[in-house]
Amino acid sequence: MKQFILGTLTLTLLGGGAAFARANCTDEPKNKWMSEADFKAMAEKQGYKIRKFKQPGTCYEIYGADKDGRDIEIYFNPVDGSIVKSK
Repeated sequence: MKQFILGTLTLTLLGGGAAFARANCTDEPKNKWMSEADFKAMAEKQGYKIRKFKQPGTCYEIYGADKDGRDIEIYFNPVDGSIVKSK
């Protein structure tokens, strides 16, 4: 029983940490964000190939490839399009 409780607690703590890893890209209200279409056009003009676009929380996020064909996952500030976090 002790091992079950310890295992459950460990999984809870590890799983909860993932929620805090998400980037906070802006504190600006959504009416100040660039439109998704404008953002996507800007990113593609910079050479990104967008396979998947997401808007988690306060970020615009793309999965795809950079201009050199490398796989990317990038979080952007939706107000000015600056990169906040990349993997």
